[in-house]
Amino acid sequence: AVVLLLGNATSAAGQAPPPYFAITGARIVTGTGDTIDSGTIVVRNGIIESISAGTNVPAGAWELDGAGMTAYPGLIEAMSTLGVPAELRAAQAGGGRRGGGGPGGGEQADHSWGPEDRPATFTWVAAADQMDPEDSRLDQARQAGFTTAISSPTLGLFPGQAAVVNLAGERPNDMVVATPVALNVTYTKGRRFPGYPNSSMGVIAYVKQLFLDAQHYDAAWSVYDSSPSGRERPSYDRALEPMRAAVRDDWPVLMPGDMAKEIRRTMRLAREVGVRPIIYGAREAFAPGMAEQLASTGVPVLVNLDWPTKGRDGDPDADEALATLRFRHWAPSTPAALVEAGATFAFYSGSGNSADAIAGARRAIAAGLDPEDALRAFTLGAAEIFGVDDRLGSLEEGKIANIVLTDGDLFAPCLLYTSPSPRDI
Repeated sequence: AVVLLLGNATSAAGQAPPPYFAITGARIVTGTGDTIDSGTIVVRNGIIESISAGTNVPAGAWELDGAGMTAYPGLIEAMSTLGVPAELRAAQAGGGRRGGGGPGGGEQADHSWGPEDRPATFTWVAAADQMDPEDSRLDQARQAGFTTAISSPTLGLFPGQAAVVNLAGERPNDMVVATPVALNVTYTKGRRFPGYPNSSMGVIAYVKQLFLDAQHYDAAWSVYDSSPSGRERPSYDRALEPMRAAVRDDWPVLMPGDMAKEIRRTMRLAREVGVRPIIYGAREAFAPGMAEQLASTGVPVLVNLDWPTKGRDGDPDADEALATLRFRHWAPSTPAALVEAGATFAFYSGSGNSADAIAGARRAIAAGLDPEDALRAFTLGAAEIFGVDDRLGSLEEGKIANIVLTDGDLFAPCLLYTSPSPRDI
């Protein structure tokens, strides 16, 4: 059983608790490496006021008996579309025209003939401005122990801006913790956007070109703003405005890379255009030298916990490539390899169902990941990557009271998968 306390909202009871209450007698796993066998967490107006051993309930506080339960920091879904409307998600079917990002912010053409048409580019769309507190997936995520998500649109090559959101609140504004925290990039245009680019090479070329355009755009406006007299004013481009801010203010950029060769390609692209990448996918980071390269360059990784499996309806007698078999077998050992190398990483569900993420973490634990490192990847690790560890990710005084109470270990049972070390390949 899971009980969630999210700031001022209690998801289990469906009612807001009083502004001042205490959880007593619970085992407290702070998420910073410290554990209190039996302690008290005092919460005032959605903020953790104190954490201590024993039972120290302030006068007038409402008491919640946590005896026999364990308190964890609220889990963070490090990459998601939670709260984002369906029309801004890549899986949404259908066509029709949308506002485009061409010079002057005009309409995007139905068919893209070249990079000047800004194909599948919506950099100005901010997840924080689109939050839907009625999204049915929010309750599903809360029931799995998630209190926070990094949410972003996913439609197109440049879907928009990510935000850190709490998964409770009656109004969209109540959900937003920080925005923008990253610019999202995909390498999948989708069938909704016909025409250029229509190959993987074209996609990479377009992504690279748009970042270079943003650098030139920023330089042009910087020169003009410093001395506008006698100079021709640069043209406004709403697709490049957010990218100008990303370049100038060093926003992190979410960039895909699942297989080892894709990770290397993305790291090379990020270096060429001068952006700070956060690589998502990374299920083949177990490959020899890959985790060490990520660690040495300091590139954070969001690991997709939707581990590869054999298709249910496939031919059981069909031959499969050795690379496919190896990927399926070793992928769950990726988090352990990242820990061993000292790389920075966090978890996300990948499947879109947050409940699957816990099962995916259990497989990683059985493949060599320490449960404490698994918890960190769901909490403080994710908060650090997105710069909100001063308010989220652990149970500490002064932080938002996003708390998970369980009646057992968060990751038990964890004997779903066994594997030798990837170093034995």
